[in-house]
Amino acid sequence: MSASIEPSVFSRIVAREIPADIVFENEHIIAFRDIAPKAPVHILIVPKTEDYRDVTELAAGDPALLAELIATAQQLADQHSAGEFRLVFNTGSSAGQTIFHVHAHLLGGHLPEGTLGN
Repeated sequence: MSASIEPSVFSRIVAREIPADIVFENEHIIAFRDIAPKAPVHILIVPKTEDYRDVTELAAGDPALLAELIATAQQLADQHSAGEFRLVFNTGSSAGQTIFHVHAHLLGGHLPEGTLGN
């Protein structure tokens, strides 16, 4: 990462500069509750690296890390929403991505058909 680029809010959470309600953490991934939930269960699953802006970059650059992220989503869904979930990756600003540090939204609980949980 270049010294002139500010760390993402997610990197600042990893560094404990910003508080978060962390529900999972290992060497590669951190997961925490969204501060503005769009579903009864809304957890952000974030690779600790800033090397990838979105899920397509992550898939091309580190498919093993993407697989770990998906496995983490299932584990968290098992713990927080009876194993059922929706996993959303926003890719690009016109698709709703506001933080350009790859992350997934795990949405669970009662999600009516025809909604995206938001």
